[in-house]
Amino acid sequence: MKINNRSIQNLENKHRMKKIVLFSIALFIGFSGIAQDSAKEAKQLLDKVSQKMGSYTNMFIGFTSVLENKEAGITDEAPIKGTITISGEKYNLDYLGNNFLFDGKNLAVINHDEKEITISNGDMEEEDGFIYPSKLLTFYNEGYNYTMGKLTNQNGRRIQYVDLTPIDSNSEVIKVKLGIDAKSNHIYKLVQIGTNGAETTFTITKFNGSPSVSDDFFKLNKEKYKNKGYYID
Repeated sequence: MKINNRSIQNLENKHRMKKIVLFSIALFIGFSGIAQDSAKEAKQLLDKVSQKMGSYTNMFIGFTSVLENKEAGITDEAPIKGTITISGEKYNLDYLGNNFLFDGKNLAVINHDEKEITISNGDMEEEDGFIYPSKLLTFYNEGYNYTMGKLTNQNGRRIQYVDLTPIDSNSEVIKVKLGIDAKSNHIYKLVQIGTNGAETTFTITKFNGSPSVSDDFFKLNKEKYKNKGYYID
């Protein structure tokens, strides 16, 4: 059997292609393994956070929020301060100049500037994908895929980020970066990136895991506000 140079070249090409395919498969398997390990590690960390946060009966949280959208020319905005006290599903939130009272069934939004109060059944709607301050500690429990992000040093604290991607492909949120204090397993920072280019950052500035509050703290005292001239819808 006579083997010419072209036949030798074809054999070498086939051998080279086989090696490339095998290398690609090995590389894919390697990356898949790394991704699975990262997701598993992220899940374990989030479980620790859930366990730690779930151990508190009541919580007081002071926070700041900053909105930045370079495409819309919104940059260097001053942080907006807010506070929230949480007891189970109930919360009392001061944010954006309004007071939000949720007693587990009804939500009362008190606008002090306009002296108006709106009462609705159920909690805030989440259809737009925005993470409200009342959901800072629980939003990640469902609806996301997650992997480990960067480990950073912020103000002397080791902050481990977890990158979360919405499972819903139609979500208005592209990505969420959740910063967790590696020592306390408390949430420190949340960065939400929207499809419109907006980037909202929540930073927890104060935390108290044992504030003393009563059920009345989460309920609307209608008579109190009627006497002050508030309109209740």
